[in-house]
Amino acid sequence: MGSGSVQPCSCQPCPQTSAPGRAVARAFAARGAKVGLLARGAEALEAARSDVEYLGGEAIAIPTDVSDPDQVERAAAQVEEALGPIDIWINNAMVSVFAPVQEITPEEFRRVTEVTYLGYVYGTLAALKRMRPRDRGTIVQVGSALAYRGIPLQSAYCGAKHAIQGFSDSLWAELLHERSNIKLTAVNLPAINTPQFDWVLSRLPGKAQPVPPIFQPEVAAEAIVWAAYNNRRELNLGWPTTKAVVGNSFFPRLGDIYLARKGVESQQTDEPADPNAPNNLWDPLPGDRGAHGRFDDRATDQSLHFELNKRRDHLLAAAALLLFGSLAVTKGVRRGLKRKDDDPLTAKGS
Repeated sequence: MGSGSVQPCSCQPCPQTSAPGRAVARAFAARGAKVGLLARGAEALEAARSDVEYLGGEAIAIPTDVSDPDQVERAAAQVEEALGPIDIWINNAMVSVFAPVQEITPEEFRRVTEVTYLGYVYGTLAALKRMRPRDRGTIVQVGSALAYRGIPLQSAYCGAKHAIQGFSDSLWAELLHERSNIKLTAVNLPAINTPQFDWVLSRLPGKAQPVPPIFQPEVAAEAIVWAAYNNRRELNLGWPTTKAVVGNSFFPRLGDIYLARKGVESQQTDEPADPNAPNNLWDPLPGDRGAHGRFDDRATDQSLHFELNKRRDHLLAAAALLLFGSLAVTKGVRRGLKRKDDDPLTAKGS
């Protein structure tokens, strides 16, 4: 999504303009933003553009394959020409393959990497090209718990998400070195109720599903929009994400064992998959599938963890006050007891 210099905006390349991208576009539109939509599917793009305009925003829809850096650069130029300087750029492109490592071809690994990792790189380069001369702007990398903890059957996707995390680490350090006012933030998502599970290339015997617990795309959108306006280096959405990120830092072997036992079954339903089902790995599918997948009955529309995370600084300050207050009281009590013990009258009376 792209925007002018007065109203908030973001630039969001995503292949299909679905969840959470579609929900993000709607959330910015509700703020009256000017939004540039980049995706491959023309019908989904037009539907997203209509959503933005219905909600009071202004939109431009640009068919774009983010695995092609020239297309991304041209799209960024079109956004600025139509809507003004880009204030916020959101990278959210992804495709995937659900299969064991040995069943994924080299061409499929390359394609997932080109879209899911290099699409972020090309988007970031296009944004930086425009933000550096102005020394302002925000780039949001929509990440995942899988950027820190790989899971079985999604090696291509997990590898790409790990690459994004490493790329962003390098850029964070470079921006600090330059004393740049450009902001970079990453939002690591949990399992989202997205239509991608119905169009992803899958070689699993059962229909693909997100690993529970599942969150609605609007929860992800709220976190992404919040991160775009708050200077947080990284934001983990939901306790499952934090558990995966932190747990893998200390107990990676336990994660291996757990996922070996549970990770394969938890990504499939009992319903048999259609081996000939169409997928969007190489080309977008026709039609508009909206923001929600088929898991509405199992998805939650709120995250207490996120609400607490937003207030992290206030909670830490309150905790510090309680801690120091407790220490002060304890120290005061000890001083009082010491004075009592040193009082000769008290000592004589005892």
